Order: sequence, then structure tokens, then C-alpha cells
Amino acid sequence: MKEKFKRNAILFFQQIIPVIAGILIALFIENWNSERKDKAYIKQAFSTINSELNDSKEDIIATIPRQKSLIDSLDFYADNKDVKVLEIVMKVKGIYVPSIKLNGWKAVSNTKIDLVDYNKIITLSNIEDLKSTLKYKTEYLMTFLYANINETDKNVKFTTKLILLDIIQTEETLQKTIELFDKK
Repeated sequence: MKEKFKRNAILFFQQIIPVIAGILIALFIENWNSERKDKAYIKQAFSTINSELNDSKEDIIATIPRQKSLIDSLDFYADNKDVKVLEIVMKVKGIYVPSIKLNGWKAVSNTKIDLVDYNKIITLSNIEDLKSTLKYKTEYLMTFLYANINETDKNVKFTTKLILLDIIQTEETLQKTIELFDKK
């Protein structure tokens, strides 16, 4: 009886060991394949993120001089009671606001954020926060301008200038944060 048990136990282990080894090899291959796909996804996502941030940075660089031109015009016409805020805005061909693109970051942050370096997450989150801040400041500027578009008062022109300076400061901070991300 002991021999029969011993033979059955040996037969059992001879059959179960290849099955266990096969399962372990399959799990190893699946993990390796999953990691490979994750790395490819992150590589592609960061290619998109870098491209979007470079476009955003270029847009900021192009926009700031236009905004400074509006500030100069507001200063120039500040004391002129015959020139409305609308006319000043029209002389510089409108209000310019940069487009900040973060679609690649939104995709990563909603799916595979655990695969991203913590420092990159912090920097991208800061860029996203600055984008929101810029949006709110721009909305405030537009609301203020719509309410005061026909004003000729020096104080209205000065307030518009201050709002624009605040927007420029946010854009410059955003530009520096994007450059910091590029260095990482």
C-alpha cells in the first residue's frame, strides 16, 4: 500500500510540476508583455505631451508681445478722454490669449498615472492648475472689458492694464513651468 501511494505521489508530482511551470511561464510572459505595452503607451503619451507643451510655449511666446502692445496703447491713450477702451483694443487688433494644450496629460492622468514619475506628475499638475488660473483671469478680463468697452476713463484703462499685467505674469510662470518640464 505504501508503494502504491508512493508511486501515485510520484506520478502526481511528475504531472503537476509541468502544469505549474507552464502557468508560471505564462504569467511571466503576460507580465512582460503588459510592461512592454505600458512602456510603449507612456512613450507615445509623453511624445504627445511634449509636442503639446512645445506648441503651448510657442503660443505663449507669441502672445505676450501682443498683450504688451495693448498695455503700451492703454498707457499712451490713458489721459485721452476721446478714445474708448474698444478703440484701443481695436488698434492692436484685439485681445490675444495663448492656447494651452494638455490632452495627452489628461489621457495619462485618467488611465495609467501610476506608470509616471512623481516629479513629472507634479509639474504637469502645476501646468494644469496654471492653465485653469489663466482661463479664469482671461474670463475676468473679458467680463471687465464687456462692461467697460465704451469707457474713456483713465481708471478703467489703468484697471485693464493691471489685469493684463496679471495675465502676463501667469503666462510667464506657465512658460517657465513648461521649460522646467522639458528639462526633466
